[in-house]
Amino acid sequence: VLGQKQLHFLEFIFVMSGKYEFHGLYYCDWMKSYLTLKNARSKLLNLNPNRFLAMKLKLPPALVFVIFGGFMYALDVLLPVGEFDFFGRLWLIRLLLVLGISIGGISLFQFMKAKTTIDPLAPEKSSHLVTNGVYKISRNPMYLALLLLLLAFGLWLGNVFNTLLAAGFVSYMNAFQIIPEEKALVKLFGKEYQQYCIQVRRWF
Repeated sequence: VLGQKQLHFLEFIFVMSGKYEFHGLYYCDWMKSYLTLKNARSKLLNLNPNRFLAMKLKLPPALVFVIFGGFMYALDVLLPVGEFDFFGRLWLIRLLLVLGISIGGISLFQFMKAKTTIDPLAPEKSSHLVTNGVYKISRNPMYLALLLLLLAFGLWLGNVFNTLLAAGFVSYMNAFQIIPEEKALVKLFGKEYQQYCIQVRRWF
């Protein structure tokens, strides 16, 4: 019989993988020593995926942005290689800053105008699906704005390896912020949101 801790661990594994029930005998061979199909299926079929939504949405995107910015600065200070410069770098930095601030400001204004929540940790409180304006270009313009600001900061630091951290920011946001948001919005808006996902890309 599964203990409470083992059950919680299994719930975490299957919800993270997007699978909430068994479709075969076992998913992992190392579980065979203490897990049978009968008792695991009866318990896992009763999972509530929302239980782990809060687990993924713990860090506000603004804090994630600051953390990755700190990593960029530390990498530039500690890494003795990777420095670069090119003609027009300052102009590109300014362009990215203008785009990031503009896109972020407009997307926030659109949410406020629609009177829907801007709390990234509670997407289930959304009252309106915003699909016009900058949301015709990106499903997540606020996060795109943060990415543009990170890229501008990376260019200002002038270390080529900071591009890896920018990519890490995208990967983190996809896994721990955007995908949980999408699951919540599908439950709220159904086919309307699914159709929107088909028409508009996640980032740009």
